[in-house]
Amino acid sequence: MPAPLAIADELEVLIRARYPLLYIVSWEDERVLAILREIAHRRGKQVFLWAETTGLEDGAMTPGGVRPQFQQPFDPLAVLDHIRSADGEALFVLRDFHPFFQPPFRQGSAVVRKLRDLTAALPTSHKTIIILSPVLSLPPELEKECTVIDFPLPTLDDLEGLLNRVLTDLENNKRPVSTNAQQEDQVLHAALGLTLLEAENVFARCLVQLGALDVDTIVAEKEQIIRKSGILEYYHPDERFEHIGGLDNLKLWLRARGKGFTQEAQQFGLPYPTGLLLLGVQGCGKSLTAKAVASLWHMPLLRLDIGRIFAGLVGQSEENVRKAIRLSEAVSPCVLWIDEIEKGFAGTRGEQMDTGVGARVFGTFITWLQEKKKPVFVVATANQIESLPPELLRRGRFDEIFFVDLPSPAERADIFGIHLTRRRRDPKGFDLPTLAAKTEGYSGAEIEAAVVEGLFRAFDAGRELTQADLAAAVTDIIPLSQTMKEDIDYLRHWAQGRTRPASQPP
Repeated sequence: MPAPLAIADELEVLIRARYPLLYIVSWEDERVLAILREIAHRRGKQVFLWAETTGLEDGAMTPGGVRPQFQQPFDPLAVLDHIRSADGEALFVLRDFHPFFQPPFRQGSAVVRKLRDLTAALPTSHKTIIILSPVLSLPPELEKECTVIDFPLPTLDDLEGLLNRVLTDLENNKRPVSTNAQQEDQVLHAALGLTLLEAENVFARCLVQLGALDVDTIVAEKEQIIRKSGILEYYHPDERFEHIGGLDNLKLWLRARGKGFTQEAQQFGLPYPTGLLLLGVQGCGKSLTAKAVASLWHMPLLRLDIGRIFAGLVGQSEENVRKAIRLSEAVSPCVLWIDEIEKGFAGTRGEQMDTGVGARVFGTFITWLQEKKKPVFVVATANQIESLPPELLRRGRFDEIFFVDLPSPAERADIFGIHLTRRRRDPKGFDLPTLAAKTEGYSGAEIEAAVVEGLFRAFDAGRELTQADLAAAVTDIIPLSQTMKEDIDYLRHWAQGRTRPASQPP
């Protein structure tokens, strides 16, 4: 199964340049080994595979599979000694070697030291060590000697080849499946972000369970896989712009930007839209907007929890952010939602700086924001301006920075109407302008809470909802603009002249 040409070229260049130690991050051993065998064949090199469970074996593919050549060494230190003394030009692929760098393996420091000694001698011997693992766990001592390569997930061409093989096998077994070009295209795009094994499994599940290829089944499987990453969450974009009151400027901007993902926009010379930073008062529709964007553009919605990125193991946090980036790009085009981004990167301004992990993770993230080429539209929300690193506000990280303020009287009336409609009540039966006048300084979330409270009052009294129920509920709620008046006044003052207003001025 050939890897994408770009990654194949990169690997071959590094091997020809005699880089002594490569670290390939991938779940797909067979895809990686296939391209390494091709390179070795072209360059006249042998391929040897090592794992703790099998020891060292000949990695050349034979009709019967991988042919074992050695029963020893199984020990990680011994295999490094063998590599040093081995004759000939070769690629040594060490699978899942990273646990031997650190405790509980008691000789971890010796493994690291031996690798460092070995990398100094390898360039003259035409031998290359390749660590192959699904996770990146690299000790600081090896950072200068090792070159890390993130092996990409399958492309549309890879998945198309797999799908063709599955359909051909079914036809050969006299169980043909009827498909057309449009169905196959939908299936392939739905499978983006899966490994070849995951895609093969879900194709087989569709055929066994339904007797046909089904996009919804594939999306459901992908949703589970994304959630298993522990970093990204898959959301069903069931919110719509009709559920958001006001924010006319923002809605107009988003509707225009949605066209930027089309082929016509690319031919016109436009880049993919990069993203949007929403600043503003809590409860005024920032998170709701992120969900509605995905629905408007008919894209998957992924939520990145930055708090989950930071892990206790050395190097794990950096690997987590790279993993999130890889997965979001593989699923693209998509919307990546980062809620309360300032909390995730607290301390990057220097006040609470950690050992450098936070700075490295933040650097990786903002560099990707600036340089990304895939259609991943980032919607980040923030409530606390003072916690935002200034690098994040620089033009180029996001296409635009909008400020979401407290709703105007007309917007408050609109929000009351929306929430009454969603709860099967006719807004025409209520005096919405009067309710809007009574809710000066209320956020959209607080207006929704007032509608719910009014319904509870009516239900408890055994009658239908009335204007008086809503008016009483409004009186009982103390808005955040009153509780946190100084903070919100500061936020609104800061935003003037620095951000673009999400709503039309009243």
